[in-house]
Amino acid sequence: MSTARKGGPGGATRRGRSSGRVSGGTPAPSARYTPPTPKAAKVSPKWMGPLILALLIGGALVIILNYFDVMPASPTSWYIVAGIALIAIGFVVATRYR
Repeated sequence: MSTARKGGPGGATRRGRSSGRVSGGTPAPSARYTPPTPKAAKVSPKWMGPLILALLIGGALVIILNYFDVMPASPTSWYIVAGIALIAIGFVVATRYR
């Protein structure tokens, strides 16, 4: 039995030529969709982060102050509605943040 091999590692022949993959040329098209790279990344304005925090904290503060009867007039459900609306607007603005 002979220990000599016809090809080297990776299928290379003795002359250094490979019958496998060739580097260069055009790559084979992929079956996956690759979206194009954006030309300019979108950046949010600097005031958007503090606005999100102000809306979320303001909405929670309105609800808490209504609970402790600190708001003008007697505690009403309209303050709760306003607090929930502020929190909801804060979440909507947060989804637009980049």
